[in-house]
Amino acid sequence: MADFGRGIKAGVAVAAVYLIVSVILELTGFSDQFPTITMATGLEVQLESTVLSLVILSVFSRILRGIIFGAIFAALYNLLPGTTSIRKGVVLSSFLWIVTVIQVIYTTLGWPWQSNGGSYAVTDWGLTVCLSSVGLALVNIIAALVFGALAGLLWDKFRPKELMEGGKGSAVLLVSFILGGLVWVSATVGFFIVVVIHGATLIEPGPSWWYGILSTSVVFLGPVGWILALVAWRKTRRGESGFKWGVAGGVIMALTGIMLLPGILAIIGGVLSGRKPISESSTAEIGQ
Repeated sequence: MADFGRGIKAGVAVAAVYLIVSVILELTGFSDQFPTITMATGLEVQLESTVLSLVILSVFSRILRGIIFGAIFAALYNLLPGTTSIRKGVVLSSFLWIVTVIQVIYTTLGWPWQSNGGSYAVTDWGLTVCLSSVGLALVNIIAALVFGALAGLLWDKFRPKELMEGGKGSAVLLVSFILGGLVWVSATVGFFIVVVIHGATLIEPGPSWWYGILSTSVVFLGPVGWILALVAWRKTRRGESGFKWGVAGGVIMALTGIMLLPGILAIIGGVLSGRKPISESSTAEIGQ
């Protein structure tokens, strides 16, 4: 199994560093003078808000982003290319940045080129993505790579613990299941508030009609993929292959767009669980 404790510690520590830098930029007035840069780098903070709950939410969201990044880093550590932890962290941050870009464009049909003057920076899965201009996109990519490099550096600083051998793909499927559950719960709460309480219609003509369709699909179709990922994880825990269940659940979650990352992780975990060890394959060939 993956060393989740080590990964989460590294992710939260980097998130704390980014939070401290954000506070310094806010107190020195840099964020007021260059708001686009602070948002593109993910260093914005809600310290000026008079509502304490918004400040707490800002801090909590950063911690949560660090936990998510660290958990994924731990689950995929042995699969990430690179000979050092820093390189692995950079590869992961690049991967998450690309996944986030694909997800945001897929769910908003043309963001950021048709954002209608809206937000130019979107935060998801532990990183912020910005494509509104070449310069800001470059700054944003550098900030994401620095986040990954620091996570890899701190990974080496924390002492590893002895882990019991787990089924192939089990850790990846577990992270997929947890992330999928978090996304589904948040989407369902939002759906309940908007549709049930306020009586609004998510699927209606307008700039957000596509996102409304995907949000509805998450609420009603997402649990199917989420449960399949759970079945796949339980099979890998017993040493069995979760290939069919993991891939099927991953495809369903990925199609919703909003659950793209949990879907990709479920597919990766399913594929890994379906691989036979080299010794096993060799023995089978000799027997034939």
